[in-house]
Amino acid sequence: MNSHTSRRHFLRSSAAAGLGLSALGLPRARAASPNGKLRVLSIGVMGTIGLADRRAVASHPDAEITGLCDVDSNVLGQAAQEHPAAFTCRDYREAFAKHSDKFDAVIVSVPDHSHAPILLTAMAHDKHVYGQKPLVHQLAELVMVERALKAKPQLATQLGNQRMAHPGRRAAVEILRQGRLGKAIEAYAWVSSPNSGVYFNYEKTFRENPVVPPNLDWDLWLGPCATMPYHDFLAPVKWRSWWEFGTNGLGDWGCHVLDVIFLAYDELLSPVSVRTDCPEPAGKVFHVNPCRSTITYQVNSGKFAGRTFPIHYSDSNQQPTPEQMRIPEPLKDSNMTVVVCEGGTLVLQADGRLKVWRDGKMEEGLRMTGMPAKWPPLNHWHAWVDNCLGKRTELLTPFKDAVRITEACLLAVKATRFPGQELLWNKSRLAFTNHEEATRTIVRRPYREGFAPPRVG
Repeated sequence: MNSHTSRRHFLRSSAAAGLGLSALGLPRARAASPNGKLRVLSIGVMGTIGLADRRAVASHPDAEITGLCDVDSNVLGQAAQEHPAAFTCRDYREAFAKHSDKFDAVIVSVPDHSHAPILLTAMAHDKHVYGQKPLVHQLAELVMVERALKAKPQLATQLGNQRMAHPGRRAAVEILRQGRLGKAIEAYAWVSSPNSGVYFNYEKTFRENPVVPPNLDWDLWLGPCATMPYHDFLAPVKWRSWWEFGTNGLGDWGCHVLDVIFLAYDELLSPVSVRTDCPEPAGKVFHVNPCRSTITYQVNSGKFAGRTFPIHYSDSNQQPTPEQMRIPEPLKDSNMTVVVCEGGTLVLQADGRLKVWRDGKMEEGLRMTGMPAKWPPLNHWHAWVDNCLGKRTELLTPFKDAVRITEACLLAVKATRFPGQELLWNKSRLAFTNHEEATRTIVRRPYREGFAPPRVG
């Protein structure tokens, strides 16, 4: 048995043993930190957001980074210089199998395709989880997370939508939740993404079989996905454009423009349909853009003007007309959320700038009658640490809401395989009831042996 096989056998056996306890419903012992701090494992220590997540959590006076995990030995070494006492490893499965007694919580800041396998492994081991957006990569994984949340209600979870800390975004939630603009008719949201050659492979081409950088464990980077040759237009950062690994512009920014809608309206549980229009079907390898999607919800609440509530969601900075938004002039900004109500229109930028239009006149949302004179500061990452330690502070956004936000994003993204077609969605069946091929091809993925998400609950 070679060393690679031995490691695989050890990890598989250890994981199975740990999951056995959870399956039986037996309590798992969790070592208490000797200094009373929350001990955190950072998975994905650098990348495009991992550095910010790690440092923000570590800045909490009652948190410490006790573990570092990354498939890139170079960035792992850099992070270790900041946390010299932390254990290091390149395989997240090894962290749970060998070091689970050294951490209480996990930051998951890795490419989209590995979100579910890692965060569900963490929950199976009774670890609090901070998960980057979009929460998962596959529609079927949403149900896996919901099952885990029911089985592990004691865990503090948080989605990486840090912009919700802005006072204007929190105010927008309250304005909509309290019905200050009357009944909601529809919502529009759009993002400029994909708009950066740094994060997206616009060329839609790649060099064949370049040499894998010696610092990168390519097999571990692929994780649940099928083995394939390394491409430098894929890793380390341009994976967002690839169907198997990212979720393109709609998934990349969805949580930053859709979150206020779902936090304001608990009634938006699961959509009944999705239709995405784009110039051609998404291919086997790459996503496609520009895209315009409509995700429709059935509602039966006095908060809504009708029995359905559509969310119109677009990428590539495709904006609705002023007439559609019921305002007198076009908007010049990207990354926006607009909610049209019977008594006015709420207009919100990603950075929290909030406007309200009523009777053709605009007013600052934060100055709207009934809003607090001042919103208390909210540190997005510190709020998660506080909740992990049992202090119930405002937490935006826990996984129970992140599932709903991510479902809308994923439906819009996956429907690009069938552009211009209305797909009728039934989440309880994990099926598109009018489209067998869509059910078969865009709801779930096969997982490579050793990397499947564990069943939790």
